[in-house]
Amino acid sequence: MTAEVVAADLETFVIDDFRLQSGVVMPSVTIAYRTLGLLAPDRGNVVLVTHGNTSGPQMIDPGGSTGEGSWNELVGPGKAVDTNRFFVICPNMLGSSYGSTNAASIDPTTGNPYGSRFPDITVSDIVATQRALLDHLGIDRLVAIVGPSYGGFQAFQWAVNYPDMMRGIATIVTSPMVPRERSEGNVARLLATLSKDPNWNGGDYYDRGGVLESMIQIRSATLKTYGIETRLRDTMSDPKQIEAAVRDEAARWATGFDANSLIILAKALRSFDVTAQFSSIRSKVLYVLSRTDRLFPPDLAPGVMQGLKTAGVDADYFLLDSEYGHSASGRDAHKWAPRLRMFMDGLGQA
Repeated sequence: MTAEVVAADLETFVIDDFRLQSGVVMPSVTIAYRTLGLLAPDRGNVVLVTHGNTSGPQMIDPGGSTGEGSWNELVGPGKAVDTNRFFVICPNMLGSSYGSTNAASIDPTTGNPYGSRFPDITVSDIVATQRALLDHLGIDRLVAIVGPSYGGFQAFQWAVNYPDMMRGIATIVTSPMVPRERSEGNVARLLATLSKDPNWNGGDYYDRGGVLESMIQIRSATLKTYGIETRLRDTMSDPKQIEAAVRDEAARWATGFDANSLIILAKALRSFDVTAQFSSIRSKVLYVLSRTDRLFPPDLAPGVMQGLKTAGVDADYFLLDSEYGHSASGRDAHKWAPRLRMFMDGLGQA
């Protein structure tokens, strides 16, 4: 049956007795997802878009604001990921805050929110839920997996875990590994801020009023790392006005994102490193970095590209010349959309 979906509302899929890599079995896992386009009768035109750490399926929403977490200029009718040709699925990560099971969800075994008892997960667990979703939809082959930042981690993980599932992966402002000291340091920094909040209670804050102010502080710092001040200077010059705009954007995000999701997803990166498995990759790879990205600087490219080519992977690299740092893939979509379109075209007819 063909799914006649143009711009779906958030849909959900439930997995019973989902076994994590750790061996822990979660009694019920819900994965939320959005779709764009029409699923072909042979189900052969599917593109999986994997979202970043703090965004979600809304990144493919038509008409969304352009910026970090928004790819509306890249995904849609006639765009680089052309929904006139492709059926796009964007699932919310397990542990994230946009409809999928996370720490705020009710643990069926206790009747209370998981909170601090949410089990540790890995990037492999995240992509396994996505594989289960595709199995449920009767999809056994993908044209491509395309994603920025944490979405790039997922794309790399997909390529080594399920190498025959896709023709290509496009990994944007990302890396095939996160040094353990960096991931541990990120977890420590998040916990250092959150633990100062009087409502934190070790992560069990759902009946204590939440930790909104701490989340605003964390998000403000993150946005600055992403390069928000460069974007705001396009239209503002007063430092106080810029700072207020940063806080306003941070506050809007913080009202909808669960603090525990930050911890869950940060912990999931402690074991993320697929470089030793490059020889498993059978898909084409497009690797894109931003010239001004402080999180994934261009000096990563030589090592990653050499590793891929040594492993016999058909890989290409593109440097996005942008002033917008880690937010460049959305903010300067027009600068790399032609390269993404070329990559998609090179994967064959959908």
